[in-house]
Amino acid sequence: MEDAAYCQFPEPLREGVILARPNRFIMDVRFAGGGAAGFADGEVVRCHCPVVSRIGGLDLAGRPCLVSDSRNPKRKLPFTVEAFSLDRPEDVAKHWIGINQNASNRYVEHFLRTGAFNKLLGPVAEVRREVALGDSKLDFLVNDAVYLEVKTPMVQIQTEIPAYVSRLPEAPFSSTERAMRHLRQLAASLQDHQRAIILYCLYYDNFGFRFYHGTTYDEVRSTVRACERAGVELVQANFSISPAGVRLKEFFPLKNW
Repeated sequence: MEDAAYCQFPEPLREGVILARPNRFIMDVRFAGGGAAGFADGEVVRCHCPVVSRIGGLDLAGRPCLVSDSRNPKRKLPFTVEAFSLDRPEDVAKHWIGINQNASNRYVEHFLRTGAFNKLLGPVAEVRREVALGDSKLDFLVNDAVYLEVKTPMVQIQTEIPAYVSRLPEAPFSSTERAMRHLRQLAASLQDHQRAIILYCLYYDNFGFRFYHGTTYDEVRSTVRACERAGVELVQANFSISPAGVRLKEFFPLKNW
C-alpha cells in the first residue's frame, strides 16, 4: 500500500561536504569516494544553490549536505544542494535540513494529490497550479474552492544550532512586501472562495515557527491580524528529508507570531 505521506526521490541523494558558497547561486561541494558516480575521492564539484537569501544566518562551510543530480547535460550546474546538516561530517545518523525552495511546491502538490492533506482540506479532487489572483499568481487552487500559498522560510533556521556551527554577521532583513501582498489578496479572495491558506513548510525538526522580528514586524503583524480576521488560515507543515525522499510529518494551525 502506498504511503500517502511519503515522496520518494527518483534516485537517492548523494552526500558531500559544503566547502564554500561563492555567491548565492553556487555551492562548492566535496564528495567522498563513491559518493558521486564518476568523481574521484575528494573531488570538488560546483553545485547549484536553490536559496537566493541567507540560510539561517549560518556559515555552511564544513557542513554535510545532500545533492541531487538533474541528469540534464544542458544545465550549467547539473547538481543541486537539496539539504544540509548541523551534525558533523563524521556522524553516522545525520539530521537533514531541506533548503530547496523551488522543490517545495512540487512536494506539496504530491501530498495534495496523495491525500496527505485531506484532514486540512477534505478530499482533494482537483489541483491547479499558478493561479492568478489580482496582480499575483498564487501557488495552488484546490477543488476550485481553496487558495493555497506555499512559503518556505530560509532566512532563519529555527532549531537548535550547535556551538561549533559558525554564524555570519547579522544583516538587516525587511523584504516582506511580496508576502504581505499575498496575504491581502488571499483575504480578498474569501469574497468568492470558501477558504484561503498560507502553508509554511519547514524541512527540519522545528519547535514552532516564529516570524522574523525585523524592521517591518509591527506592520507585518498588523496585516496578519487583519487577514486572520478576514478568514485567512496560517498553517505550519513539518517535513523530514533523507537521502531517499521527503516525508510529511505533521501540520497544524500557526497561532503565535
